[in-house]
Amino acid sequence: MNLIEINGVSLEVEQLPGNSQAPLVFLHEGLGSVAMWKGRNGFWPADLCAATGRPGVVYSRRGYGQSSAVPEARGAGKLRPDYMHHEAWDVLPALLDQLGVQRPVLVGHSDGGSIALLHASRHPVEACIVMAPHVMVEEVSLRSIAQAREAFVSGPLRERLGRFHADVDGAFWQWNDVWLSDGFRAFDIRPDCRDITAPVLALQGLDDVYGTLRQIDEIAPTRGAFRREVLPQCGHSPHRDQPQATTALMTEFLSALSQRPNP
Repeated sequence: MNLIEINGVSLEVEQLPGNSQAPLVFLHEGLGSVAMWKGRNGFWPADLCAATGRPGVVYSRRGYGQSSAVPEARGAGKLRPDYMHHEAWDVLPALLDQLGVQRPVLVGHSDGGSIALLHASRHPVEACIVMAPHVMVEEVSLRSIAQAREAFVSGPLRERLGRFHADVDGAFWQWNDVWLSDGFRAFDIRPDCRDITAPVLALQGLDDVYGTLRQIDEIAPTRGAFRREVLPQCGHSPHRDQPQATTALMTEFLSALSQRPNP
């Protein structure tokens, strides 16, 4: 495990080897971490890097995985409704700068997909790949997040997440509290997506219980190329539910991208 300090906060970072092309930067879901990218068949980011030949950067946001905990995650340190904007526009640029990464390919899942879109709306990226992002709040999302609260308090979720987070209570509550707050209902990044000039690939599972297909449909129109793919027999996590199809779609997308002439 490698820790990189950004503005006094230690972030868990794993770097994956590859060629000289722009690296893939993986942005995890609301309850994710570096370790939670692992699926039934191993560490999926490494699989995608191997398939594309590109290097990779995987990190855990503050309060997740082995990154610095958030003091008073349910009090003074609780997340604000614009926490994804802060990550996309403040934290991620600082991390990329420290790593010497310019114009990455962002690969984001769920909250990480939203962060990827927000970052791409203001910063140069080679491409933006998102899986089950949130571009606005839907009631189906809130119902599933409320059910996750019950599973954490009374079910097996806390124990399961405890294998991946140094501070499992902080990791869960900072995400769950902000999503179920009144202030978060106004979350809507569709206007920001209109400023994305990089090519976008958006994937979503047909059986996603955290959002309808509006979440990828309403990314468009962007100012660059946009492609959407819906995966059957797939829930909220395409890289876990359909890893081979997901990897193949992304590899094809990036291969076509690398064959385009430089602007």
